[in-house]
Amino acid sequence: MEPMSDYFTSRRIVVTGGAGFLGQYIVRGLERRGCRQIHVPLIQEYDLVKLDDVIRMYETMRPDAVIHLAAVVGGIGANRAHPGEFFYKNLLMGVQLIEQARLHQVEKFVAIGTVCAYPKFTPVPFQEEHLWDGYPEETNAPYGLAKKMLLVQSQAYRQEYGFNSIFLLPVNLYGPGDNFDPASSHVIPALIKKCVDAVRTGVDHIDCWGTGAVSREFIYVADAAEAILLATERYDGSEPVNIGAGREMRIKDLAEMIAQLAGFRGEIRWDASKPDGQPRRCLDVSKAKAYFGFEAQTPFGDGLRKTIDWYRATLEPRQA
Repeated sequence: MEPMSDYFTSRRIVVTGGAGFLGQYIVRGLERRGCRQIHVPLIQEYDLVKLDDVIRMYETMRPDAVIHLAAVVGGIGANRAHPGEFFYKNLLMGVQLIEQARLHQVEKFVAIGTVCAYPKFTPVPFQEEHLWDGYPEETNAPYGLAKKMLLVQSQAYRQEYGFNSIFLLPVNLYGPGDNFDPASSHVIPALIKKCVDAVRTGVDHIDCWGTGAVSREFIYVADAAEAILLATERYDGSEPVNIGAGREMRIKDLAEMIAQLAGFRGEIRWDASKPDGQPRRCLDVSKAKAYFGFEAQTPFGDGLRKTIDWYRATLEPRQA
């Protein structure tokens, strides 16, 4: 095991979205690394879409580094329902945060992109060099493009101003604390909720969107947090870097695996009238290992069990 660095102990770190799913893991990771100055701008106090609130955040919190996780995000249904909102709010948050970081002479800015930024028909495994080879999958293109503009800004600011901003591309996250709201959840929490709820209520089937034939890659949230913290400390380059586990799985196989782990023995019905999204997703994760020594550690089955157990625990009546 490598000796722990003192990189974070002497720096003030702002984590936008630090109260969210990934953000809570980032904050705990910072605490484990001895960071004594962690600042999380809560949405009730700072609307990062509003420039005045962004400026006030920088003047109040005075960060040495910013890890920008805050995003307006959801699954296919939410992306289809709110393309304008997702584009506007994600673009404005990121652009203003980076510009004000430059003006406030912040030492480092860590921009978190999305796998949705890749072209719809990217060759598998996705390599960072293919990011500009086509238009993203239509249902999440507004969100993906808004996030991809932060890469453009990051590289442009490095070129013109010498501003140290990095851009990371995480694949789909999952784990305890995920969003299980059916209106906005991603595929793993959506399937877990369907299966666990079906077992509890005795339903004999569940309904799933699409054909189940498309593939996805997933990374356990604690692994993604570790990757981001390693990159914050060790990576200062202009190239975008994928964050993933490097394993691809068909959604049909995923649904069957979750059903088995959740104890659901009923029928899984697929609604082919609903969109599948991007045909395949699997990342080439070699640069993350080469540039800052990251490799995902959590076996997929273990991560799913922990997530299912966490969701079940949220349903249990609280003990007096």
